[in-house]
Amino acid sequence: MHNALGPIRILVDADACPVKEEIYKVAFRREVPVSIVSNSPFRVPAHPLVSRVVVPGNFDAADDWIAERADARAVVVTADILLADRCLKAGAVVIGNNGRPFTLASIGAAVATRAIMADLRAGATGDAIGGPAPFAKADRSRFLSALDEALVMLART
Repeated sequence: MHNALGPIRILVDADACPVKEEIYKVAFRREVPVSIVSNSPFRVPAHPLVSRVVVPGNFDAADDWIAERADARAVVVTADILLADRCLKAGAVVIGNNGRPFTLASIGAAVATRAIMADLRAGATGDAIGGPAPFAKADRSRFLSALDEALVMLART
């Protein structure tokens, strides 16, 4: 999937990504290269379309690597709202691990909600404030559809 703008590719914020197998499945079918980016090494398929990128350094090193390469030909997979914001601003398509797309229209509210929840968690005493809902089978299915749709859309542009 090439055009004058360059190849379509998938950039994965992989350290806590529960849908890597789904990413490989779609990438192999669509013949799209995937970069699995993490702070620590783990197994990836031995396949010419898959590259493992282990970034040294600070906690945000993987985010920085992805954000620097995000553009209008990239699909970024992440649950990190701040990384999603950076990648959207660079023109990338951004999909959460649960299959829900991040958009320029929704990211501002997501960043604000994240900040409010961080403040609430910091001030919580006794009663814990929960995090995101557990990952479900419906999330996996929605993710597969969202990634496939994003790649089809990019292939048309």
